[in-house]
Amino acid sequence: MYRYPVTSRILLAIDCIIFGFDGKDIKLLLVKRNLEPEMGKWSLMGGFLREDEDLEVGAGRIIYDLTGLKNIYVEQLETFGKVKRDPAERTVSVVFFALIQIEEHDSEAVKSHNASWISLDQLPGLIFDHDDMVSRAIEHLRYKAALHPIGFELLPELFTIPQLQKLYEAIYNTPLDRRNFSRKLLSTGLLIDTGCKNSNSTTKKATLYKLDTIRYKEKFHAFWNFMPDSMKPVKI
Repeated sequence: MYRYPVTSRILLAIDCIIFGFDGKDIKLLLVKRNLEPEMGKWSLMGGFLREDEDLEVGAGRIIYDLTGLKNIYVEQLETFGKVKRDPAERTVSVVFFALIQIEEHDSEAVKSHNASWISLDQLPGLIFDHDDMVSRAIEHLRYKAALHPIGFELLPELFTIPQLQKLYEAIYNTPLDRRNFSRKLLSTGLLIDTGCKNSNSTTKKATLYKLDTIRYKEKFHAFWNFMPDSMKPVKI
């Protein structure tokens, strides 16, 4: 087999930014690094791409290893390739971000990797350029959530309008008008009224909804405009 006449080695890594929502805060799943350099410091979950796998397959493998979850929302975000980004060796990193439902993840797998869920407003300093990766992922999450219904990926199968509002308030770190938000969400036709009430709700047993998955898939790339125009981040 012919091989290109390369004279240097460059490693290709995958770093995964995993977001979850606990009903109050948006959280990020971070691990304590178990190798040098920067052993013991907080890091994104990552690994090196294997020779026999595509990028998306590699990202899925890394996320599954940490969370035990498959078939979740995963999106390639950006490539980070500054020469000095990894002090150990020349390494280019392709960054993916994922949205998962916290209650469904494998807590034993998380524990085995010495990982923890940490709120965005309490994030520690991360190794290498991982802080920059997270900042870009938060920007992208806010941009996408304003225009597309990806927020539903963070919710359980059944949810209330107040729970959905808390999610969007957590994403944007700002309060939203209850009536306007509820009216806008119901007008999309994405929600199915289950006819049941949430007995644990503080809002007089709020109605439980579920996502119309068929309409969600068909209209995912439509522009829904969930947030007021003044709050929509500009894509960079």
